[in-house]
Amino acid sequence: MRKNFLAALAACCVLMGPPVFAGQIKFDPGMFKIYGGMTGSQTASLYSPQEAPGTSRQIVDFYEPMEPGSILIRTGERRLYYVLPDSKAIMYPVGVGREGFTWTGQDEITRKAAWPDWRPPKVMIEREAKKGHVLPAFMAGGPENPLGARALYIGDTEYRIHGTTQPWSIGRAVSSGCIRMMNHEVIDLFNRVEIGATVVVE
Repeated sequence: MRKNFLAALAACCVLMGPPVFAGQIKFDPGMFKIYGGMTGSQTASLYSPQEAPGTSRQIVDFYEPMEPGSILIRTGERRLYYVLPDSKAIMYPVGVGREGFTWTGQDEITRKAAWPDWRPPKVMIEREAKKGHVLPAFMAGGPENPLGARALYIGDTEYRIHGTTQPWSIGRAVSSGCIRMMNHEVIDLFNRVEIGATVVVE
């Protein structure tokens, strides 16, 4: 696990961690780049949400026949819609699965967790091992955990909606199928969504 810890984090559908401080090293998942030795101002530029265009939620018109409290994820748009009453929805920009890891369907939120633990599935561990990336079998929840500050679990699948401190990934297709959001945005969504809420991915 310690042998290749930075590479281990690379395969998670959403990876996060605390800001990089001068002299420290940070792995940027998906892009497989390492940053290190940055000053405080450089760090703020890399990780601050305001530096990532289009990462703020907004209320929009919404005319799909879905119940308030439901979630619609439009993969092609890289947008998640939380349905409100009166033909409105909160739109959140998201990151989605990379080529070969996209999916569609309907399910429901079966679990919610704050600072969730991470147990990468066996297939992911094996897949990444072939690339020379050693994944931990378990990582406790916390600021270093790939699942971020909040996670909403979809059905009995391995897919989740969860956070990230990697603002560059929002609006891109770089995950292993999970739906990633800015940490402050997933906290907002987490506080609104109820267990049993319908999730449609298209």
